[in-house]
Parts: sequence; structure tokens; C-alpha cells
Amino acid sequence: MKLKAIGFIIIVLGFALTIYTGFDFKKIDKMKDLGSMEIFTDKEHSINWSPFIGIGAIVVGTVIFFSGSRKPVRMNADQYD
Repeated sequence: MKLKAIGFIIIVLGFALTIYTGFDFKKIDKMKDLGSMEIFTDKEHSINWSPFIGIGAIVVGTVIFFSGSRKPVRMNADQYD
């Protein structure tokens, strides 16, 4: 049951990674320190990834999801005597 839940979460993350292929954020950097006065600047950064990473996560999540649904085969020792 746990493998099915983990597989489902990976599938959902894969869809999110496929749809949203990156994000931007700003970072405040200190440029100069002139005694009691400081100068700051905003730098924009972006993090991007390929949508193939999301597709790969969907495939891996699907494999984990369906491998978690298998039930182990139990063999009785009495059958083979």
C-alpha cells in the first residue's frame, strides 16, 4: 500500500514538473559598504528544467505504482513433497 501512495505522489510531481518548467526569484545583494551607508541591488535568478524530467518522473511513478499492487505469491511446502 505504501508503494502505491509513493508512486502516486511521484506521478503528481511529474505532472507538475512537466507543466511548470521553472521559476524565477529575486535575491538582494549588498554591493558597497560606504561607512554608515550601504548600497543594495536586486538580482533576478531563474531555475529551469527540461519537461523530460517530468515525463521521466511520471514513468518512474507509474512503474512504482503498479509494482506496489502486486501481491506476493505464497507457496506451501506441502505441495512439493
